Amino acid sequence: MTDQETAKAVVRINDLHKSFGKLEVLKGVDLEVDRGEVVVILGPSGSGKSTLLRCVNLLEKPTKGTIWFEDTEITDPKVNINKIREHIGMVFQSFNLFPHLTAKNNIMLAQRKVLKRPKQEAERIAIEQLERVGLGDRTEYLPAQLSGGQQQRVAIARALAMDPHVMLFDEVTSALDPELVRGVLDVMRELAASGMTMMVVTHEMGFAREVADRVVFMDQGVIVEEGTPEDIFDNPSSPRTKDFLGHIS
Repeated sequence: MTDQETAKAVVRINDLHKSFGKLEVLKGVDLEVDRGEVVVILGPSGSGKSTLLRCVNLLEKPTKGTIWFEDTEITDPKVNINKIREHIGMVFQSFNLFPHLTAKNNIMLAQRKVLKRPKQEAERIAIEQLERVGLGDRTEYLPAQLSGGQQQRVAIARALAMDPHVMLFDEVTSALDPELVRGVLDVMRELAASGMTMMVVTHEMGFAREVADRVVFMDQGVIVEEGTPEDIFDNPSSPRTKDFLGHIS
């Protein structure tokens, strides 16, 4: 790999294995995500998609293999993973908002505690990010006063406020009522259009087809195939991919 190629890749995953006891969830995954690229990961439940995403910021520690984030091998035990995580935004299926804090204060907290930003700056950024996700009029609302979709957008705004170099989305719409999904996907579309590097695990096929630069299909802990949305959705080469898409389309 040339220095130029290395500089282009934000995330590089080499021969990644992850086991939970005797259960091998990831069985040798190789994947690169370039700066500004949107990679959507599809696959049935239990295929290893979420585990792969959680390994990228070491929420799950790989059993074997290496992961590079920009120019740092984060699987090196000597690495300060907390410093690395400052540049990796992650949004989960559950919103994980503090119920006693307003939307604005939920977004300010990590900025103050982790990035040591002054209160005024953290507040300004929190308001900016809430406006970005369409919640500029909800800054003083508590989570219980917001819909599920709005809470998820606050969670996205919280991640964006940390100035991430890559955003990881793990099934962020799967817990939402159908009518609330669109608002969250619209925010993700805007992020993709702005050039944000994104890894997205989702079952939203329309979103994947529209927004992804590359679609990765996983099954039983391995990448079965990957390609452009047109490759995967219109002309999949693997019978397993065809079968999966046939059941969900």
